[in-house]
Amino acid sequence: MKKFFLLVIGYWLLVISYYGCAGPYQQNKRRTITIKGSDTMVILGQRWAEEYMKKVATERPQVGADRPQVGAERPQVVIQVTGGGSGTGIAALINGGTDICQSSRPMKENEKKAFSGKQKKEVKEIPVAIDAISIYVHKDNPLKELTLEQIKNIFTGKIVNWSNLIKGWADKKIVAYSRENNSGTYLYFKEHILNNEDFATDVQTLPGTAAVVNAVSKDLYSIGYGGIAYGKGIRFLKVKKDEKSSAVEPTPENVYKRTYPISRELYFYLAGEPQGEIKNFINWVLSAEGQKICEEVGYFPLR
Repeated sequence: MKKFFLLVIGYWLLVISYYGCAGPYQQNKRRTITIKGSDTMVILGQRWAEEYMKKVATERPQVGADRPQVGAERPQVVIQVTGGGSGTGIAALINGGTDICQSSRPMKENEKKAFSGKQKKEVKEIPVAIDAISIYVHKDNPLKELTLEQIKNIFTGKIVNWSNLIKGWADKKIVAYSRENNSGTYLYFKEHILNNEDFATDVQTLPGTAAVVNAVSKDLYSIGYGGIAYGKGIRFLKVKKDEKSSAVEPTPENVYKRTYPISRELYFYLAGEPQGEIKNFINWVLSAEGQKICEEVGYFPLR
């Protein structure tokens, strides 16, 4: 029995010695980065992940703090991107369940306090793109524009019929679609458009922006809202700050000039300053190459 225990101890000493002497790139030939959160951002995050993994796979090893030594193999980088909503991503970050949280809204102070209390460090906020909250209608809907007050009244139930908006078109009930309450887009819309009033009880909630777009594209008498990159099969309405203002389209020029009234930044949140391959990935996302992908997907790059 004594010999058996000595053999076991000797085996584990050899294992510890081997891995202790090996460098980090010898220990781990595969680096997995997890990204979780905003459904609005999921298509952008997936595209960034795909392009970055291709880039790393074809890169030659270089000498540097975050690179392998000459002659060593750089680890394979695998980036896993999932949605679920900004609230889901923030909860995962607080609980240590993701490397990066994608959020279409800023973290709240109570969320930041919950994070620092649990993780014993400060959360790091990094803007990565710009979005315009867009108002969707069916492509055959004759409506062209709405004021912010009209949008609010539709989603709080004060305007319920299309005849109240378009004279002589249709005496039909407005079918309004919204995101679920764990969505950053939902919270942004409620705070900035509804002025924190409640949505009407008959507003239908759907689990993602793609689902809202799909529903509106199939229903002539519907309306919805969401990120600009999902606008396929529907039409965007122009938006006016008030009755006296000009109606403005959600174009890059109008967003950058701040004449379009409902635009926002999109964020990465991390547990402290990014390190290693996560830092390399974020630096690439913020580079000209990474920001160009914002335009290709349908969002707007940072200025």
